[in-house]
Amino acid sequence: MSLKIDQTPNLLRTKRYVLYWISSLFSNIGTWMQQVAQPWVILNLTHSAFWVGMDSFVMNAPGWIFTLWGGVLADRFDRKKIVLWCQSIQFFFVFILLVLLVLGKIQIWIILVSSFFIGVTDSLSMPAFQSIIPSIVDQKDVPRAVALNSIQFNLSRILGPAVAGMVIAAYGASVCYGANLISFIPFFLSLYWIYPRSTGKKTDGAFSVRPTGNQFKQILGNRDYQIPLMTIFVTTLFCSPLITFCPVIVKEVFHGEAHDLGWSMMSVGIGGVLGGIVSSLLGGKISSSQTYTNVIAALLGMSLVLLIFIPTILLFDFLIVFAGAALTMSNTASNANLQKTAHNDIRGQVMSLFQTALHGGMSIGSLFAGLMISHFGVRVALFANGLTAAVFQFGILYFYRRRINLKPSDRPLD
Repeated sequence: MSLKIDQTPNLLRTKRYVLYWISSLFSNIGTWMQQVAQPWVILNLTHSAFWVGMDSFVMNAPGWIFTLWGGVLADRFDRKKIVLWCQSIQFFFVFILLVLLVLGKIQIWIILVSSFFIGVTDSLSMPAFQSIIPSIVDQKDVPRAVALNSIQFNLSRILGPAVAGMVIAAYGASVCYGANLISFIPFFLSLYWIYPRSTGKKTDGAFSVRPTGNQFKQILGNRDYQIPLMTIFVTTLFCSPLITFCPVIVKEVFHGEAHDLGWSMMSVGIGGVLGGIVSSLLGGKISSSQTYTNVIAALLGMSLVLLIFIPTILLFDFLIVFAGAALTMSNTASNANLQKTAHNDIRGQVMSLFQTALHGGMSIGSLFAGLMISHFGVRVALFANGLTAAVFQFGILYFYRRRINLKPSDRPLD
């Protein structure tokens, strides 16, 4: 039976989302292939865990500042152009790295410079990029579309590392960079077609592209926001190094090869998928509970403590399946808690602070973990990280529960 004309817009929106989903999957697979290959390249180039941590630091550090500016840019300018320009800059740096790898001219400072600019462009384009789904589906379909997008991301986290491990072992790391370069092309084409021209506000030339500092101070002064933001910062500060230094663990602790790294990184993705499914089954009321968030984050910290007792890489892979699930569940719960609490007028700024805490914790945590690993070894460093994380999370939970149990007249003013 033929479609009616008034059904065509909905059908086109469905086609647009399917195209976006598929192109994003391929793009993320390429990204994960490079993210597995790059620490391997750095280790072979420098023989130092410190530089692996430094690379993660310079890539995530721009998120402290530029994510806030990216939110303003997304509201002021053509979001489609912002994403295309930033992705084009990333394409250029991946191309440079690929050429230098093939020629055998790669140096650590070149990798760090490229990681920094990729981090800057990611931070500036992320708010605009996150507006794609609401722009191509009906409002009632946004939750389902976001859930499917989460599945896409975690599938790429499984497939990308698995393919990367086999590719590095058989052909070398440069092929992973080439695969990532190719993965930009379908994303460029799909984005050009599916993304509306502009959803930003038109303004005259006399405005300041700066976040509203007073509003951010008011948000950070409110303990309803402080506690979830502190939770996510502590989680990424102490626990994300388990993922960042996975290549170091595989190579130096278990004496594994590139294909072993691929399986280990794939295990993180499997955990992420399982964590997403569990969060969905538990429901929004539980997953947005601060108690739930801190308990899961504390258990994540304890998984790092257990690493010192793990004798084989197979058991390590099982451990990081749990860690990947706990990390996804904790991050999702913190996000849901903030979304539930934030008023609609400031939700964008609250979520930009969430991204800043996420990137800030990852970058600082990677830098300090790299220094600790260089002096004490990866097992001891992550043991200390995990124990500290668990203590902090239970401490945050204690003060949170103490605060909500106070009589209204006894509560400290926000």
